[in-house]
Amino acid sequence: MQYVVDVHIDALDAMRTYPKELFFLGNLDLLKRKKISIVGSRKPNQYAREMTMQLAKKLAQRSCVIVSGGAIGIDAIAHKAAGAKNTVMVAATGLDKRYPAINKNLISAIEKEGLVLSQFQEGTPSTRYNFVLRNELVVALGDILIVSYADEKSGTMHSVAYAQKMGKKVYVLPHRIGESQGTNRLLEEQNAQAIYNLDAFVDHICKKEIQQQNQEDEFLAYCMLNPNYEAALKRYASRLFEAELCGEIEIKNGQIRVLA
Repeated sequence: MQYVVDVHIDALDAMRTYPKELFFLGNLDLLKRKKISIVGSRKPNQYAREMTMQLAKKLAQRSCVIVSGGAIGIDAIAHKAAGAKNTVMVAATGLDKRYPAINKNLISAIEKEGLVLSQFQEGTPSTRYNFVLRNELVVALGDILIVSYADEKSGTMHSVAYAQKMGKKVYVLPHRIGESQGTNRLLEEQNAQAIYNLDAFVDHICKKEIQQQNQEDEFLAYCMLNPNYEAALKRYASRLFEAELCGEIEIKNGQIRVLA
């Protein structure tokens, strides 16, 4: 049984039109973590397959969530490497259909341990335009877009166009001349950044997330001391208001208390 997402997802405001309805199966808490969109060809070369597998695995080990479309090729490789519990799949059909059928076991695992999203009512089949909508949603959910392999004039390159319109950074794997001509053209035109070292790239992408987590921990540790509201306001103004609205803390008699 599918469910309707009843919370606003800020990342989707970057889409041309916010989805009228969004259905899900799985764990919505994944949307609270740092999300990396990975897309690419259904027929990548062996190098792209291996590098995508390593990259998705390394990102998942650093608590990133991989977002992709569940298709054969790069999508499926990224989902599998990250592990079902660290992946969000965006479907191009209703959630009663596991498409493509060859990935039905993978999709079933993501439904149980990860998260599957769809803009389409149950019973909706795959159509060419549905894939266009799916691709835009995949890009919107991610903080950045990684393209492992792409031919020119491919659906993947349309995803790159979405990312550019949304102001998201695009990263690609560099390939030999004559291979992955879409991503090579992006590099040639300086419309993407190349990933030359997987570990260095993952460290760079995850650094901001770690800094944010440290700031969160520092704030809550401070609040555990039951500080005076005025003193806390001077140190953590914006974070203080957010924590109160989210129910993380309460302010009573001029003092702050962390809620369990």
